[in-house]
Amino acid sequence: MRVIGTAGHVDHGKSTLVQALTGIHPDRLKEEREREMTIDLGFAWMTLPDGEEVGIVDVPGHRDFIENMLAGVGGIDAALFVIAADEGVMPQTREHLAILDLLQIQGGVVALTKIDMVPDAEWLELVEDEVRQVLAGTVLGEAPLVRVSARSGAGLPELIQAIARCLAGRPSRLDQGRPRLPVDRVFSMPGFGTVVTGTLIDGSLRLGEEVVVLPRGLRGRVRGLQSHKRKAEIAVPGSRTAINVSGIALEEIQRGDVIAHPGDYRPTARLDVRMRLLADVSQPLKHNTQVKLFIGAREVLARLRLLGQEELSPGEEGWLQLETSEPVVAARGDHYILRRPSPGETLGGGVVVDPHPGRRHKRFAEATLQHLRTLSQGEPVDLLLQALAVLKAAPLKEVVARSNVRAEVVEDALHQALERGLMLPVEEGATARPGDESLVAERTYWLDLNRRALDEIDRYHRSFPLRRGMPREELKSRLKITARVSNALLRSLRETGQVIEAGPLVSRAGHEIRFNPQQQAQVDRLLAQFNAQPYSPPSVKESIAQVGEDVFTALLELGLLVQVAPEVVFSQQAYQSMTSQIRKLFQQQGTLTAAQVRDHFNTSRKYVLALLEHLDAQGVTVRDGDVRRLKG
Repeated sequence: MRVIGTAGHVDHGKSTLVQALTGIHPDRLKEEREREMTIDLGFAWMTLPDGEEVGIVDVPGHRDFIENMLAGVGGIDAALFVIAADEGVMPQTREHLAILDLLQIQGGVVALTKIDMVPDAEWLELVEDEVRQVLAGTVLGEAPLVRVSARSGAGLPELIQAIARCLAGRPSRLDQGRPRLPVDRVFSMPGFGTVVTGTLIDGSLRLGEEVVVLPRGLRGRVRGLQSHKRKAEIAVPGSRTAINVSGIALEEIQRGDVIAHPGDYRPTARLDVRMRLLADVSQPLKHNTQVKLFIGAREVLARLRLLGQEELSPGEEGWLQLETSEPVVAARGDHYILRRPSPGETLGGGVVVDPHPGRRHKRFAEATLQHLRTLSQGEPVDLLLQALAVLKAAPLKEVVARSNVRAEVVEDALHQALERGLMLPVEEGATARPGDESLVAERTYWLDLNRRALDEIDRYHRSFPLRRGMPREELKSRLKITARVSNALLRSLRETGQVIEAGPLVSRAGHEIRFNPQQQAQVDRLLAQFNAQPYSPPSVKESIAQVGEDVFTALLELGLLVQVAPEVVFSQQAYQSMTSQIRKLFQQQGTLTAAQVRDHFNTSRKYVLALLEHLDAQGVTVRDGDVRRLKG
């Protein structure tokens, strides 16, 4: 599941556009509706043409509420960047773009809204040119630009297609088995109690699990899960998730807290980070400056220690150690934003390199700076997992080659990835040797593929309840996977007892063909005719006319009928009896003619020839002129 976030200047039509796309107005506060201006985070969702459901976080554009915007934009997969055609690029347009760039939100779609208010085509061209100049060199530099009017609906289908294309190539969120949900909203529901919402990252949550609210360490349990107002048994990484938490009062949780498994994360009051100062800030950044830190959905005051230099000039990068006024929850690789408390100004941001440095660093110690540089390049295991996130499922040798991990450390990194369950061996005989050709899969992708396969088989059973199973090739085609991945997938599902394979067909364990009362009555009448004239039974055409093609096919799959020719079919009992008697006749006489077999069963030549030719094809008999004999 993916989440996109709006961004852009106030009154450029973000919320109106979200409503036009989803049918849901994201402004939930009375004051927002009255002022026609988003103040806090809003949420909606939509279904893309391929059936994928996407969450939308709508953020405020007004400069007075920029810090509310920061609480919601961190967990998104892509941006819906909104610029009004009648105004063009405005101050918060630039500030929101800078924030997306600092958070490294990889791409999105630019919506040029309110085109119905600008009938002049030349003006639109000028605005588009300005937008392209502003976006150049940022994470949205290559983003598609779509002209839309939320009021008339012009351009909305094209915008939806652009969003779908933007998300189509993105790897799924990694499931590192360490779920955390930065809380961006807390409320109470009558009969349920405390409910929190946020975008789930780094792992999955399940009903009934014990959770902890950090940084205070309060213990609770997942009483209920919802995504887009639908109940769920499990919440997956990247999904907009609402958790009904039991055992914790409403007033004990606030925005910025983190829901996690006990023991997975440790709050910290000190962070080592890489920092990029924006080029247009009002002044250089000096050591010991007090700042506002925004990380996840958390906002906290911090004091920065500038490492390795006296000050950071606009547009420069450097190393900081942040000491926070209150504990925060962070992991290596998390993105953050710094703002000046007063007057309010976005300074810059970057990436957490070490969430638990343990001690204050000496500001100009070269060993410390070298250690931070090494950490910033990424741990070998992380590089492997990043490569696997793109490949999804591939031979281990290919994953290693794509990761560019140094040869002397790659085997240890592979052991770590496998031991932590983040890289799954999905073929027999897999090892942690870098040159192994065995197939491995990224955890989140593999679990999702298993779920999708079971969903497809269930859907097939519902559509065709009278068929024994789904063709393997059809399942592979629907999942859009290679034959090798398909084989590994079905082996996994077989070994866990979830599916059964029978020749080219695959079915859910426990699936049975069942006739409804009307169908069963038709079947009983037809089989009675077969029993009444076992050697001269109804034809295929007559049988289908009585019970229908689906029921007739089901009788063949159940083995109650055996079709030996395009128009000849016998009951299973008659077929077994006839083949047994024919074998005895051959043993007694050596050879047989069709006429002898016809006379033995007192039937017509049509049925005998069909059966004998069937036995020829089965390798039971062989024809020699006008006679037949047992083969071998």
